[in-house]
Amino acid sequence: MAANDTRYFVFDIESVADGALVSRLRYPGQDLAPAKAIATYRAELLAENGKDFIPYTFQLPISLVIAKLGKDLRLLDLVCLDEKESRPHEIVRLFWEGWRRYGRPRLVTFNGRGFDLPLLELCAFRYGIQIPDWFAEDARSFDQPRNRYNMAAHFDLHEWLTNNGAARFNGGLSLAANLIGKPGKMEVAGHMVQDLWDAGRAAEIHDYCRGDVLDTYFVFLRSRVAAGDIDLKREQTLIEQAREWLEERAAASPGLQRYLAAWGDWKSPW
Repeated sequence: MAANDTRYFVFDIESVADGALVSRLRYPGQDLAPAKAIATYRAELLAENGKDFIPYTFQLPISLVIAKLGKDLRLLDLVCLDEKESRPHEIVRLFWEGWRRYGRPRLVTFNGRGFDLPLLELCAFRYGIQIPDWFAEDARSFDQPRNRYNMAAHFDLHEWLTNNGAARFNGGLSLAANLIGKPGKMEVAGHMVQDLWDAGRAAEIHDYCRGDVLDTYFVFLRSRVAAGDIDLKREQTLIEQAREWLEERAAASPGLQRYLAAWGDWKSPW
């Protein structure tokens, strides 16, 4: 597949806490082991607000899946970066280098402005990776790819659905996917990633990430129907083509098998 065929990167990240960083900054002088520091911080967060997800500033990406789309919105490929080793520095390098090599395709996420892109930017800072074409500091502010309202560079479905944060979208990506007959959350959810990683179950995390990316893709297609870019007939054709593409590859992927088993079809009310 030629790089110039790809016009969109639909992607999602799963991450885990950097226990050494948590220990050093949250509990200085206590000499807490990384795992103990993470457990302690999670317990504190849970007691404070009912959720134990550690802020992205203490996180490292361990799974990043990209669905590559053509100009016609057709699914071309589905890749997991550095899947065998899940090295954060390699995942970040491969993402930014791939974005540049493919001609800076339009990024598509669900809440990527709130989590995925800030994490990737922070990791570029951490690892000394140059991304001047992403920051584009000499461009006008609204032309800079990371500008919140620059939808041409990064289309955040959460921002689109909430009018850039004017409303709340209770239910998240899983709800949006279920509205159009797609699986949404299945056996794994985001709050389970840290424990799965600690248990050495990286393959399940990658499969979960794949499912989220596929849901994001199908939600993106419906957003293009609502915006008038494509009609329902074209959307349903693209969905059927994607299903066939996934079925051809499912034999080698338990995650795709589970996703297809949970597949639903959108029912028109007319």
